[in-house]
Amino acid sequence: VHTEYSLLDGLSRIGPLAHRACELGMDAMAITDHGSLYGAIDFYNECKSAGIKPIIGVEAYVAQDSRHSKTPADKSPYHMTLLAKDSSGYRNLLQLVTKSNLEGFYYKPRVDKQLLEQHGAGLLALSGCPNAEIPRLILEGNTDEARVRALYYKNLFGDFYLELQSHLDVPQLETLNKALVQMHRDTGLPLVLTNDLHYVHQEDSAIQDLLICIQTNTNVNDGKRLRMEDDSYYLKSSEEMAALFPELPEAYANTRR
Repeated sequence: VHTEYSLLDGLSRIGPLAHRACELGMDAMAITDHGSLYGAIDFYNECKSAGIKPIIGVEAYVAQDSRHSKTPADKSPYHMTLLAKDSSGYRNLLQLVTKSNLEGFYYKPRVDKQLLEQHGAGLLALSGCPNAEIPRLILEGNTDEARVRALYYKNLFGDFYLELQSHLDVPQLETLNKALVQMHRDTGLPLVLTNDLHYVHQEDSAIQDLLICIQTNTNVNDGKRLRMEDDSYYLKSSEEMAALFPELPEAYANTRR
């Protein structure tokens, strides 16, 4: 869930987001803005008002090496989804986001494995989108190292899930999903089904496209610019999510878990 506090990236207003989740019969929702917790209090209050359990999280940027390293190779940190399970996890999220800005900022506010080891208590982690560490290793053909990394995070957090997504025109996503399912079978690490959410309603996709243009300083008519190729990045219903991977009901069930 990327809200308006994922600056120039998320379109979802927190109030309408909580209202729509309530309309869909959901009773829990997590906030996972990019590298920030700016929306956490508003999100908590809006969810409480709507009768929804708020889960506070972040889609963190993880440095490929040290958070102190600032070379051209460090411009593309990994993504990782972190959720607070309890008050200690929430306090650790605050530590991670604060230190990512004060100590690790290089284009993005970055944590590293040292910080995750120091502040991993009370957190649940997901392997992340295609821009995350394990997916990138898999798509580079380094499946053995990807498995080693996954088991490392399982040992670090205790609760660690391999994240499946379904969006059109994301390069090699089908290949990635197959590899993650195989890793699940090889290691026993649980799968979880997620949807990369940037706007509340499907019809908001055109406005999201304009937001990306502002973020990347490009013209909407530029055929070569960065874009979300389909309109699937909205708050989907349970029925829509269950239909994505009907052969993997445990991944759908783990989203609820």
